[in-house]
Amino acid sequence: MNQDVIREIREKNDIVDVIGERIPLVARGKNYFGVCPFHDDSNPSLCVSREKQIYTCFSCHATGNVFRFLMDYEHKDFTEVVEELGERVGVSVSMGKKEKVSSKYKEWYEIYDLANKYYQNNLMTSAGKSAREYLDKRGITPSLIVEFELGWSLEDHSALTDLLVKKGYSYDLLNQVGISNNDYDIYHKRLMFPLHDLSGKVVGFSGRIIKENGQNKYLNTKETDLFKKGKLLYHYHIARDAARAKKYVLIMEGFMDIIRASSVDIRNTVATMGTALTKDHIGDIKRLSNTIILCFDGDEAGEKATLSAGELFLENGIETKVIRLPNPEDPDSYILKYGKDSFLRLVDQAEYFSDYKIKILKKHVNLNSSEEKSNYIHQVLEQMTKINDPIRLEIVLKDLAKNYEIGYNTLEKSFQELKEKSTLKNKIVPVKPTTIEKENKYTKASEAILYYMIYHPWVIEKTEEAHIVFPKEVYRTLENEIVFYYHQHGSISIADFYTYLSTREELLAVLSHILMREDLKGEPQEEELDDYFQVIMQYNDKQKTKKIQKKIEEYVDPLEQAKIAQEIIELRIGENKNGRRD
Repeated sequence: MNQDVIREIREKNDIVDVIGERIPLVARGKNYFGVCPFHDDSNPSLCVSREKQIYTCFSCHATGNVFRFLMDYEHKDFTEVVEELGERVGVSVSMGKKEKVSSKYKEWYEIYDLANKYYQNNLMTSAGKSAREYLDKRGITPSLIVEFELGWSLEDHSALTDLLVKKGYSYDLLNQVGISNNDYDIYHKRLMFPLHDLSGKVVGFSGRIIKENGQNKYLNTKETDLFKKGKLLYHYHIARDAARAKKYVLIMEGFMDIIRASSVDIRNTVATMGTALTKDHIGDIKRLSNTIILCFDGDEAGEKATLSAGELFLENGIETKVIRLPNPEDPDSYILKYGKDSFLRLVDQAEYFSDYKIKILKKHVNLNSSEEKSNYIHQVLEQMTKINDPIRLEIVLKDLAKNYEIGYNTLEKSFQELKEKSTLKNKIVPVKPTTIEKENKYTKASEAILYYMIYHPWVIEKTEEAHIVFPKEVYRTLENEIVFYYHQHGSISIADFYTYLSTREELLAVLSHILMREDLKGEPQEEELDDYFQVIMQYNDKQKTKKIQKKIEEYVDPLEQAKIAQEIIELRIGENKNGRRD
């Protein structure tokens, strides 16, 4: 692959823009920060530098340039990422004839794709007439049918299985991927919703009955290696771009809610697949936006689902907002009945989850009972311990004091007691790191020299002239790569140097650590550089002394011992002549 083309693609794809299209970033000074997608992150610990065109996580130490981010985030290889970014900026990438990449799940994806097309075709035939009539009554237009790839499974119990077997897929594989069961079709006379993974590939289906017949309303593909309900979200692959554009994401309960919202051009929506929200869902949702709005059904079941989801988000350091629909409306019926503008007004008026919960708690309290009233107030105060907003806290305390004729100081004291208990309960005892070495003057000197080598070419020449030998092998290897890269290219672009080191995980980690050092800024004076050189030379002299002393212990002959001792004396005389060595 042409390195000049790769460099051009990297330079034209600003890392802040590319990462910002995938996770929300907030500017702080010269850098941008977001929630790291590579570990369970509650506070924004991913730092993205526009100046250096690299990203680094302060917690999990993930690091790299724009290519590396997409490789890890979207689970693609280097070639795929270069092609994708090249297409993004209109740079043609000539990769030559590519060999087919063997994938463990290649046949799985093929089967799901064929099944999806098969179901869609069925819907458009005479066999799918009843399903089309059902969709028409529900206000689902032909364009929505196409957009959501809706389909229909036939009454025939083996039509799809037989078709796929004729195409060369085994019964065992069809049973394994969840298309068949005991060599017969899983789905019969159901409206079919294809289910996509986060990248947009079909990995399963959900079939809905259109006439009540005693069966479960929805039947999902069984859990497989590719389809796990606790990890996938319906419509995520579409909502990803829409949520970033709108700056918020709506979480709904059903497929029809999502489809109805899309019918009025509201596409920043996701839904769970018949299961409660999980931590995996939370992790994926918070990558879409910092503003998350729950919009569940207006009935009692929707209320319980809202409380459960809101608490889970709070446990993960995120307070969501809530849209309260009138009972018994759901998003589908509400938008049909009142229209897009009315629904968007509800979005604008969405309240914080804590405020929503406080109102729900009050619904079930007998205010004539002093005991129930006291319990309710304690529940409100306990809820507020999860919120780090002093202004909202004061508003709630003043409202409680006014509405229930309780002294403000009494409420504040109770709140502080609950806060202290909550802090102690959730206090995390830090684990003492065992793999991180304590920094010493030799490490500091080594990293300072390497840092300045990367930013200032004259330091590379000085380091070569001084014949510096770093204490650690990883530093020596990194120095060799810096020198080689510089002589090959005549300069060092940090982002391109990351591409050069793309397969060297240990070197990338050390490079990232060095570049993050806050104590190294600007250009060094020659005296400062000489001081670092002397520290390294001092280390090398001490190592030589240790080796010579070991020789003395090995020799029995007093004359040989005397000769070796003289070597040590000469080494120390050399150290003393140079006032910079200890």
